[in-house]
Amino acid sequence: MDYATLWFIVLGVLLTGYAILDGFDLGVGILHLFVKGDHERRLSMNSIGPLWDGNEVWLVTFGGALFAGFPEAYATSLSAMYLPVIVLLFSLIGRAVSIEFRSKRPSKAWRTYWDVSFFLSSFTVVFVFGVAAANMMRGIPLDADFEYAGGLLDLMSPYSLLVGCFAVATSAMHGSIFLFLKTEGALQETVRGWMWRTFFVFLAMFLVVTAATLYAVPHATDNFARWPVAGGIVVLNLLSIANIPRAIHQGRAGYAFVSSSCSIAALVFLFGMALFPNLVVSSSAEASLTITNAASSESTMGMLLVIAAIGTPLVATYTGIVYWVFRGKVELGKFSY
Repeated sequence: MDYATLWFIVLGVLLTGYAILDGFDLGVGILHLFVKGDHERRLSMNSIGPLWDGNEVWLVTFGGALFAGFPEAYATSLSAMYLPVIVLLFSLIGRAVSIEFRSKRPSKAWRTYWDVSFFLSSFTVVFVFGVAAANMMRGIPLDADFEYAGGLLDLMSPYSLLVGCFAVATSAMHGSIFLFLKTEGALQETVRGWMWRTFFVFLAMFLVVTAATLYAVPHATDNFARWPVAGGIVVLNLLSIANIPRAIHQGRAGYAFVSSSCSIAALVFLFGMALFPNLVVSSSAEASLTITNAASSESTMGMLLVIAAIGTPLVATYTGIVYWVFRGKVELGKFSY
């Protein structure tokens, strides 16, 4: 296996970590306005308070790895989606500011403003990521220099918007299960109903997006002919999705969260299968950016893999320690948000 393929796998691992970990705290933000009462909203926000910033380390690491390993793909994808990326960055900042500022004043108007900001920022982040993923699979117009040759509206196809909505539904389901694990009492009983509703919305969107992908992105299944064993991930994905309602019905929310995480990991894997060996698919007559023509030099990628082999376990260890320290039900204290 060459360095470029190994680095593609590393990017997949980093993206999976981000999708699972930041996926649930973004989902909590998407559900935030449905929480009634100031006390319950503080509980909801504090359920992710010690975790959200650490979860975003995976995104920062992914961006740095893409820049270092495949600089041509990094430049093309970010310039093509310049405005969406700016919106994404402002939304990530907006989430952080909303969490930090919401409880600084007792004013109802003040807290309502930041509640809405928290919801909109979380929704926008997930939606933009979904739209970006759809465009990466479907393809964007590139010229002979691998520069984006389209406009903003070219990124807003019905398929891209559909995948953006699917990403929101997935995050909301994932977040509702996490919120159930972290709360108790009346709020937990309310969240129990959310788990069911968000699951069925997710399931409906999953079926629709699967059919739309087979129609709009016919090359998405090409790699399964090359590696038939990868079809096993499709089966595991379906089993993990089917196990979510089973676990909820049995009252095993932790098991449901593991199944939800496995479903997200499988979706990221399928996204990678749809792309490989491309990084930016061209919808025009020009060639696509692949792991070969977009890669750094072999010496650079070899050095980067050594750094990744050292850094990724450190990030995983840090994440594990934080989750262990802040395990259990959320409680409001002197330093709570």
